[in-house]
Amino acid sequence: METKPTEIGSSKMFGGYNKRYKHFSPTLGCSMTFHIYFPPSSSPSHKFPILYWLSGLTCTDENFIIKSGAQRAASAEGVALIAPDTSPSKWSKALSFYVIIYPCFLWQWHQIKHMSWAHVVGGLNVEGEADSWDFGVGAGFYLNATQQKWKNWRMYDYVVKELPKLLSENFPQLDTSKASISGHSMGGHGALTIYLKNLDKYKSASAFAPIANPINCLWGQKAFTNYLGNDKAAWEVKYHLSNKCPSFLPIFYYLGVENKSKKEGKKLQEYDATCLIKKFHNVSATILIDQGEDDKFLHDQLLAHKFEEACRSMNVPLLLRLQPGYDHSYFFISTFVDDHIRHHAQALKL
Repeated sequence: METKPTEIGSSKMFGGYNKRYKHFSPTLGCSMTFHIYFPPSSSPSHKFPILYWLSGLTCTDENFIIKSGAQRAASAEGVALIAPDTSPSKWSKALSFYVIIYPCFLWQWHQIKHMSWAHVVGGLNVEGEADSWDFGVGAGFYLNATQQKWKNWRMYDYVVKELPKLLSENFPQLDTSKASISGHSMGGHGALTIYLKNLDKYKSASAFAPIANPINCLWGQKAFTNYLGNDKAAWEVKYHLSNKCPSFLPIFYYLGVENKSKKEGKKLQEYDATCLIKKFHNVSATILIDQGEDDKFLHDQLLAHKFEEACRSMNVPLLLRLQPGYDHSYFFISTFVDDHIRHHAQALKL
């Protein structure tokens, strides 16, 4: 299979170019697509710092590129944007219509509820992968699944290891040593957890309406139980080593860990930013989070206040901006995305 990226689309925007690529991913065992926005440059030898964007539930690599308008600020700041897909998957044109054309897919579910999810999405033919919009295809949660059934769902390794290597080897105009990371909702969760576990790889992190404490919400519990298993003993070990993440629901033991605990010193896989801040708190750059106050998921699924409390207890610099009147949609993201681009540009240029 061809691992070298092949260009499958190109559009000029704000003097630069949105380009879409396809390649085979050995990590995920399937073909993947990703977008790069290349800002304009007067010198062919110029190397751009990069900002990874991780999208949320039901999204592909297209949502952010098409709907955010982030290219204007990225062009002005000279920052390349990298937008990968959200799971090992193949998305049909039918799903792209609802996800890309509609401003916010989650609010339009009633428009296609008469259709089977499997009719508009195609994945790896794993049983149950397309049964719901919040798990499986389009919902990789940026973790490495440990359950055999979901062995291809290794979006953490894809984003942190495979994709940067691919970019470094194939795009000389990108400076992958200068990288920051951001995302929305599930992607905000991914951005925060990946940043905290890899402070040496990323200069800064930000998020829009992140799932900030997934072990305390139904989205996270569903994903972790299925992807990571229900080994209660393993969870109890992990809970102890994670310095007592502030969580109290019985279901939390479902998080599980990879089978590495027998080897002393091995890093346990953890995917909850509120827990991780207790261990990886040597953060120098301020974490920026924007959260709409009218977001219907704020209090039940996103739990920004839990992350804020954890940051405060560990003296981690956090700027959490609650935005009155804004919801969970790309209308919200496009309103404040320029602030995030500038936030990262400053960190990348230090």
